[in-house]
Amino acid sequence: MEYYSWILTFHVMSFMSWMAMLFYLPRLYVYHVEQKNKKDYTDVVKIQEFKIYKYIGMPAMWATIFSGAVMLYMNPYLLSAEAGGWMHAKLLFAFLLVIYSFSLEKYRKELAVDNFTKSGNFFRAYNEVPTILSLLIVGYVITKTFSILFTVITLALGAFIVYKVLKQKPKDAK
Repeated sequence: MEYYSWILTFHVMSFMSWMAMLFYLPRLYVYHVEQKNKKDYTDVVKIQEFKIYKYIGMPAMWATIFSGAVMLYMNPYLLSAEAGGWMHAKLLFAFLLVIYSFSLEKYRKELAVDNFTKSGNFFRAYNEVPTILSLLIVGYVITKTFSILFTVITLALGAFIVYKVLKQKPKDAK
């Protein structure tokens, strides 16, 4: 346990870097889709999308997973029934963030070859997903509890926000 705090520090910093990619990349997709007729612009955005995903996001995601696994190995109590289940909830929503990360790569590849069907509004709404998931994760970690009420309210609020964003008049409509 001597190094636990250092590993935790690395875990938090890795998570922050991963979240930076998860927050920013869908915004780039919004700009990419809405400026699709400006080739010079989209060529630059494609480079940014590639670099933020490959050089920041994925290494940070794997560093977060690795450091988290090391901490669980060092402190298996966190996975016990006596710990209250908050870690299981955190891991579930962290797993959903991993799936979300891989979905961003799917969209990045489609945008890279100009083979995409999603709108700017879709990516605006999709950009809310990591905010909702990270709110749940951070809430569980700080309180060290799992609350059904907190989870349901957060997911309902997130669904409402996504719905409102999707219902907006598309910015790319002329």
